[in-house]
Amino acid sequence: MTKSVGERTKIAADRRGSAPPPVPDASPGGQIADPAPLGLAAFALTTFVLSCVNAGLVAKAVEPVVLPLALCYGGLGQLLAGMWEFRKANTFGALAFSSYGAFWLSFAGYVKFIAPGLPAESAASATGLFLLAWTIFTAYMTVASLRVSGAVAAVFLVLLATFVCLTIGVEAGDGGMTVIGGYLGIVTAALAWYASFAGVTNATFKKTVLPLFASPAR
Repeated sequence: MTKSVGERTKIAADRRGSAPPPVPDASPGGQIADPAPLGLAAFALTTFVLSCVNAGLVAKAVEPVVLPLALCYGGLGQLLAGMWEFRKANTFGALAFSSYGAFWLSFAGYVKFIAPGLPAESAASATGLFLLAWTIFTAYMTVASLRVSGAVAAVFLVLLATFVCLTIGVEAGDGGMTVIGGYLGIVTAALAWYASFAGVTNATFKKTVLPLFASPAR
């Protein structure tokens, strides 16, 4: 019968009279790095740039700078993080990162290919419906986030308020609500950056340097 690599290594070590070196765990249950800091950082950076435009802090003409970020970092980066969360059996992280990665990918496609061809009288309704659908998704994810951590719950609570304001702003043609949504988006990005910073710092230092706070639902 063919012996495994581990068995052959042990036999060779026994002949030398020494203990075998550890064999790396290549099984499906082996550990992987935490993908959450990547997903949070990708979400934060892309949200920050778009929110600066919505808040009127930079000219509307620079909005196209968001598209490559939405494709490569907010989109692909979060989608990858979501797939790795599936690997870690983290249902919340898998759904959140995969979905918001898809949000940024669809946002880039909508802005680049769909919005320019919409009739002027339908554009606001189409964008408003797009944002409303994501508001509904964010609402029930906010409920689930209450069992994750205080930092993540804070991200989702402010994100929900951001989507609500942006949806109202587009549907009602209220520029003031869009600006408020922009500032709330900046706060959302700051909270997500903090959660990412805490995650990567605590993992690197192998101790709690920055708290993520206990789940408020516990």
